[in-house]
Amino acid sequence: MRYTSGMTIQSSSCPSGDEKVQLFGLLLETNARLSRSLGLELESSCDLPLPWFDVLLQLRRSPDGLLKMNQIADAIVHSTGGTTRLIDRLEEAGFVERRNCPSDRRAIHVAITDKGNAKLDEALNVHLGYLDNNLATRLSSDERRTLAELLAKLNSPL
Repeated sequence: MRYTSGMTIQSSSCPSGDEKVQLFGLLLETNARLSRSLGLELESSCDLPLPWFDVLLQLRRSPDGLLKMNQIADAIVHSTGGTTRLIDRLEEAGFVERRNCPSDRRAIHVAITDKGNAKLDEALNVHLGYLDNNLATRLSSDERRTLAELLAKLNSPL
């Protein structure tokens, strides 16, 4: 039996008691709790749903500010149909625009607009405050660095 972040992790012959199963459950629960509370904070502070924030951030991070629909779907872990509907709503709000791909007539790029960049800047200020309150005050600098290294290791391809 081990203790991790106040949670007892037990090893037993029952698969649900396996340390790996419990660790994965803790990762899922932590992600769900943080995502839910950040989403509420973004919506109440700047009227921006978390999935919209995620798309705008992915576009800002892309080298040329453009992503194809399938790249967005992969980055935000959405189905392509769900991503299309999400981009439709972002486009209606004026935060993104669709552009034809010059090298492939079948492909459509999505680009963040000036209005989208302004909304993302507003949301990033809220996000940073949220991270200060929910991450920086709970984990030391060394713990954050270790967590980042471990998550990057789990997130890398096998």
